[in-house]
Amino acid sequence: MAVFAIFAQSVCAEKTDSVQNYKDAQVIIKFYDRTMYYPENAEENPMYVHVSIVNKGAENLRFKLADDRAFSLDFNAHTLKNTTLPYTQDLTEKRSRSQTVYFREISIGPGEEYSFIENAKRYVKFSEPSIYYLEMVFYPELYKTKIAGLQSNRLSLEVRPSPSAASGTSLPVEKNTAVLLKPEQISPDKVVEQTIVARQKSLWDQYFLYMDIEQMMLRNPDIQRRYRAASADERNRMLQNYKADLMQERIDSDIVAVPEKFSIENTSYSQTEGTVTVTEWFKYPNYREKKSYIYKVYQRDGIWQIHDYNVTNLGTE
Repeated sequence: MAVFAIFAQSVCAEKTDSVQNYKDAQVIIKFYDRTMYYPENAEENPMYVHVSIVNKGAENLRFKLADDRAFSLDFNAHTLKNTTLPYTQDLTEKRSRSQTVYFREISIGPGEEYSFIENAKRYVKFSEPSIYYLEMVFYPELYKTKIAGLQSNRLSLEVRPSPSAASGTSLPVEKNTAVLLKPEQISPDKVVEQTIVARQKSLWDQYFLYMDIEQMMLRNPDIQRRYRAASADERNRMLQNYKADLMQERIDSDIVAVPEKFSIENTSYSQTEGTVTVTEWFKYPNYREKKSYIYKVYQRDGIWQIHDYNVTNLGTE
């Protein structure tokens, strides 16, 4: 009886430590060898993610890792409207079959980490170009167990139109359509008008069509210094994050504000540069605010683009 009691206590202590270790575990993801991502094509255009399981506690961290990692983790991708993308058909079929799951037991000490690379496109079906948020859940006792999964940090990414379907600056007009939108050789006032209307209708692809995102981002001196010193991949990541922040209205609130109505007052331009002055009205519950916007544009290869702007408050009505 004494031996049995000691054994039971040992097992109980081991389980308690295990749960405690999971609380001290951290899952960190980042893009590995980041490149341009396009819809589908998990093999030809993979979305490699570097995964790290980090032990933040004072005791050893023990967990199971399946040989087929589809039984150890999940990738989840969300649109800007928080709609979750579906799993791939291969992943769904694999998890629905009755089969033996082989795994290894791994132990890492305090302050240590275990890392591996995984292709997120084998889990999530990216069928349309857009901005997405990607996160991962790691199951330390394998998929479909009572032990809750460990949530990772969130990454933002842009899935671009497939080069086979579009080239250059081509962008999709809207979801669920094969019609592509290309910038046209229109006047500066029309460029500004179309950009504002696109914002009013939350058509982000059209909104960014005539905007030089890089120059807009570099209006911030702090970002400009970091951008100049960054690598090509880091610069691309900064641009995509900037677009995502604009779409979430976390930065540059004036440029993404949605006017109730607007009126183009004046357009002035040379062969390469110009300005478009617009009066815009913004509706609030008890009043309307009136502002004057001066959009700065320049021409590149016959296409006018917005690269800067100024805003002046004209009071309320």
